[in-house]
Amino acid sequence: MILVLLVLLPFLGAVATALVSRGGRDACAVTAGVATAVALGLLGALAPGVVAGEVVQASVGWVPALGLQASFFVDALGLTLAGLILGVGLLVVVYARYYLAAADPPGRFYAFLLLFQGAMLGVALSSNVLLLLVFWELTSLSSFLLIGYWRHLPEARRGARMALTVTGAGGLSLLAGLLLLGHSAGTYELPVLLQRREAIQGSPLYLPALLLILGGCFTKSAQFPFHFWLPQAMAAPTPVSAYLHSATMVKAGIFLLARLWPVLAGTEAWFLIVTTTGLVTMLVGAVSALFEDDLKGLLARSTISQLGLLTMLFGLGTRMGAVVGVFHLVNHALFKAALFMNAGIVDHEAGTRDVKGLGGLGSLMPVAATVAVVASAAMAGVPPLNGFLSKEMMLEEAAHTRLLGQAWLVPVVVTVGATLSVAYALRYVVRVYFGARRGEALASGQGAGAHHDSCAPPEASRGPEAGRGGGAAAPHDPPLGMGAPSVLLGALALVVGLFPETLAGPLVRAASAAVIGGAPPGFTLALWHGFTPALGMSVVALVGGAGVLAVHGGAEKVWRRLGVPDPAGWFEAGLGAAVKGSRKLTLAIHDGSLQRGLALLVGTAVMVGFVGFGGAKHTAGERPPMPVEMLTVLAWVLLVTATGAAVVMHRRRYLPLLFMGVVSMIMALAFIFLSAPDLALTQVSVDVVTILLLLLALNLLPQQSPPETTRRRRVRDAVLALLGGVGMGSAAWAVMTRERKTLADYYWTHAKPEGGGTNVVNVILVDFRGFDTFGEIVVLGTAALAIFALLETANRGEAGRRLAQWKPGRPLSPERYPLILIAVTRLLLPFAIVTALFMFLRGHDHPGGGFVAGLVVAIAVLMQYLASGFDWADRRVRPDHHALIGWGVLVAALTGLGALVFGRPFLTSAFWHPRLPFVGEIALSTAMVFDAGVTLAVVGAVMLALAQLASASKRAKQWAEKRERGEHGGAP
Repeated sequence: MILVLLVLLPFLGAVATALVSRGGRDACAVTAGVATAVALGLLGALAPGVVAGEVVQASVGWVPALGLQASFFVDALGLTLAGLILGVGLLVVVYARYYLAAADPPGRFYAFLLLFQGAMLGVALSSNVLLLLVFWELTSLSSFLLIGYWRHLPEARRGARMALTVTGAGGLSLLAGLLLLGHSAGTYELPVLLQRREAIQGSPLYLPALLLILGGCFTKSAQFPFHFWLPQAMAAPTPVSAYLHSATMVKAGIFLLARLWPVLAGTEAWFLIVTTTGLVTMLVGAVSALFEDDLKGLLARSTISQLGLLTMLFGLGTRMGAVVGVFHLVNHALFKAALFMNAGIVDHEAGTRDVKGLGGLGSLMPVAATVAVVASAAMAGVPPLNGFLSKEMMLEEAAHTRLLGQAWLVPVVVTVGATLSVAYALRYVVRVYFGARRGEALASGQGAGAHHDSCAPPEASRGPEAGRGGGAAAPHDPPLGMGAPSVLLGALALVVGLFPETLAGPLVRAASAAVIGGAPPGFTLALWHGFTPALGMSVVALVGGAGVLAVHGGAEKVWRRLGVPDPAGWFEAGLGAAVKGSRKLTLAIHDGSLQRGLALLVGTAVMVGFVGFGGAKHTAGERPPMPVEMLTVLAWVLLVTATGAAVVMHRRRYLPLLFMGVVSMIMALAFIFLSAPDLALTQVSVDVVTILLLLLALNLLPQQSPPETTRRRRVRDAVLALLGGVGMGSAAWAVMTRERKTLADYYWTHAKPEGGGTNVVNVILVDFRGFDTFGEIVVLGTAALAIFALLETANRGEAGRRLAQWKPGRPLSPERYPLILIAVTRLLLPFAIVTALFMFLRGHDHPGGGFVAGLVVAIAVLMQYLASGFDWADRRVRPDHHALIGWGVLVAALTGLGALVFGRPFLTSAFWHPRLPFVGEIALSTAMVFDAGVTLAVVGAVMLALAQLASASKRAKQWAEKRERGEHGGAP
């Protein structure tokens, strides 16, 4: 279970970080760091065996009824990505501790960071394709939260929205592709699926699956033409950029290409699509990086170029290409994370990220300058750094690749890409750390200014992180905790370059074998391989890059004159047009009229129902009808009469409530007659709560609703009601007059031995169908929150105007709160609470349960509000209703999760019957804890709705009293 714990630790850490958020940055950073470090330690314990070729597997029940297991496995490829996730993640945790400003909520930041970390670990280690998809989407959601962390900035919201839209759409494409892939392979377990290359590539579904999967991978890893979201995501804090956009999120698509390489690679379609996309992306990213003035934007665009290089390597479909891809995956994470941290340090100390506003920082920040030189040289492929090794291997592989029948095409394109990478790496170092100091702040020796909350364009030389150092002092090297992570990453880039075979060789060989699905080709990681074509291409790139930087000024003028393409703007415009189109379509179908919308809904249901019955024989079944007694007939007549009266008198508002009560009581009596006392009890309780809440709501509305405007509408409604009633009645008659198998006997037989209770209805709700009940309380809580949101805004806009002009529909009684009602309700309150407790405790074996108990408590408190008034009751009933709902759902969820700890399906109940001295045997069950969650959620939902209705009523009455005083000379 170490593997399962490894994946769960970041999620547990996220919860713990949120809980200690009031302790400040130190408490949050330590909590997040401990969770990450422990997970890294567990991974390290598995590493020796995995590098030696062992595959560690673990699984727990996920949806056993569907045969789904939450299964995980660690091979060398998963170990590589997981190591980057946790290793770089730990450094980012430390870096962020010193980076975040005092005004930045640390609990929220670290909780989101660990949530993303857990999602990425799930992607790296999932053995089941469907589980991988769940984690894949979770990475999109959590990255949305991280990119939009500074939610007060429009640019952060825009970047987060764009990233979520693009990667979310790619996730849907990936979902379809992996489902087709699993169908072709006959399995959704990755270790098995990866052994079925022939079945997959021989399937007619191969090409559709390939295109859909590549859509998911390309959007996540910012490949052309989906690359535009990555620069927009630079509105995120620098620790987020250093983590998501160097070592983790953008590598998820590359990782999936590598993971599925054994079954998807090797075909002409794979080679043409993946290789071409990678080459184009490499050039597009490199060219745009060369003319980007914002430091983080430059690094983001260089990341796009490097991701294109990685995509191209795996697209070649050769075993050596896969080896180089794995090696460069690790190398890029090291030097790019260091560079992002370095950019954040520059912004933190110098107060700007604009390349044109920087210069000469090397003498002021020697440590940061050293890190920048090392990491930039690694990105440019300068010996003896790690980037040089993988670049040489890439050039060697490209030199022997033909594309579109041309032997020169790939070598030339990758050489141009390498040349541009040298140019933008040199530009980063030279323009920031060398030369004359530029900009007023730097020239005067004052770099770190006040924190700016606006994300100004580079021309304004300010960013959302500008001047987070807080003081008006000359730029200097950052504190040890902030600078150490980038120093360590830069040092790793150097030592891996110096001792590649010792430090990286075993891992690269093992991970390459996992990608290839067999032994990798022979290779040696070394700085010198003799005079080869790759060496010549590398020399051309180094010299050419320096030359490109020399003519950069003139080239930039041409670039600006030509007009910079804005794919992000095109995307926003297209998205805006789609939103406008959907709004027009929605308004054409539903213009705000509830009656028209309901008529459309009912009419569609009636049409579908009659179409479904059109081709079938509609004869009654052979089941004999039950004997009918005169009392039953009278109850049926009264039911129909009360229903009709409620419909006819619906405009009078209060009188229909009386008829609704009659209908409810007849239904409750019918349940009792049919031996269903639990349902009768629930029916009565729900009806009482509903009527009490309606009384509060209707008090704010006119005594009579306006009449229907046209005869046509009345005829339409009558026809729909008649057709709907006939259709439902016919369907019910057709079903109930036929003999059919039911689950009743199963539940009767298994309720006691498997559920621990004799009240079959309650056992079904909290055990057999507990997941349904859990979903229902979530829906109930959501509905209560929606009521809260609607009524909270009732004092604004048109609704607020009507509320301010509210007048009582009839004269108010001088006796606002009748004494007898007050006395009775207060006396009955403790008895009602005891009754609710009694109903709760007996519910597993007798009529009752958590739902009814919650309603009884809600009714008792409702009566206090009605009898004694809002002010009196609110001073005495002070629980946080939102918290009650949250705790109810949480208690119910934790009860279900507890079963997973013991290897049982979610929400499996445990029960026992201990004997206590002087008491005897008592029945205990985990279902009681689940039922307690139901009770809390029900009470919280009802009380939240009540509090908001009462608050709206109170505001309306206060405004009415002010108007009355104003009319009589008082202050309005």
